[in-house]
Amino acid sequence: YIDKQLDFKQIGLDAKQKKPDDIKKIIIMVVGEAARADHFGLNGYKKETTPLLSKENLVNFSNVYSCGTSTAVSVPCMFSMYTKDEYSHKKGISTENVLDVLKHTKTISVLWRDNNSDSKGVAKRVLYEDFKSNLKNPICDIECRDIGMLSKLDQFIKKEKKKDIFIVLHQMGNHGPAYYKRYPSNFKFFKPECLTNQVENCSKSAIINSYDNALRYTDYFLKNVIEFLKNYENRYKVALIYMSDHGESLGENGIYLHGLPYFIAPKAQKHIGAFFWFGEMFRNEINISKLKSYSNKEFNQDYLFHTILSIFNVKTSVYDKNLDMLKDAKIK
Repeated sequence: YIDKQLDFKQIGLDAKQKKPDDIKKIIIMVVGEAARADHFGLNGYKKETTPLLSKENLVNFSNVYSCGTSTAVSVPCMFSMYTKDEYSHKKGISTENVLDVLKHTKTISVLWRDNNSDSKGVAKRVLYEDFKSNLKNPICDIECRDIGMLSKLDQFIKKEKKKDIFIVLHQMGNHGPAYYKRYPSNFKFFKPECLTNQVENCSKSAIINSYDNALRYTDYFLKNVIEFLKNYENRYKVALIYMSDHGESLGENGIYLHGLPYFIAPKAQKHIGAFFWFGEMFRNEINISKLKSYSNKEFNQDYLFHTILSIFNVKTSVYDKNLDMLKDAKIK
């Protein structure tokens, strides 16, 4: 339901890419689901939840905080030009977001693939594909798997080869409470598991094991996204941006799941997994070691909008340099 009185606001109509490079870009953004930072092996968690990612040359951001504690708030907020303090649902649905701004350039092609509930309105005006059923997703068992979102992505890239490309993959990830459904049977690394969505019937350690197995499957999925991009590395500038929508409570102080009002929500619901991976050719444009030198600084989802514009070198009046995670690492 959209309030008829709501004026829809277009933004970034002046968006242009600075002197287009001969080398095109393919950037994939993975929106994670309920992936809390302190359960990532990358962030020093005691269990091996990210064994594959830890072998990649990532820029891991260990100190990133979400805009909300639920998908419905965080996803539109993270893609919007509004900071967490300015954002409201009303503003979110009545203002264009960063995908629209990319589209306004006419030189960047945008695709959103979803294996979660939906894009919460973010992908309304761009190409959108639903991967929650086996109509599109070839990898489904008890449910459709995130890795299926890579299916036939080559065809889209081939079709759009005259443009830069931005692809968003919205994961099922660690969606609770049925964590045990979020990974196939060969990912039962941590046992015993909680094999019900009635988490009150499980021990805390079994719930955590199921959650960590789901994270281990995300590690596998993200490794496959990186491998997919590596196939294009000699012809394109390729990169992966990963950021979870929010975190998750796993029984601390008797609290489970997420969605508590932000001001009382525990850190577990707000401190999220996030990293960047850059292919070889990007290293002429972004100084990776410089970026790593400040990757433990505190960031939040306010930065995403401006960082996406920056990675595509988009010039527009709605870009704010102070909210660009790459600004100090870009090679002039």
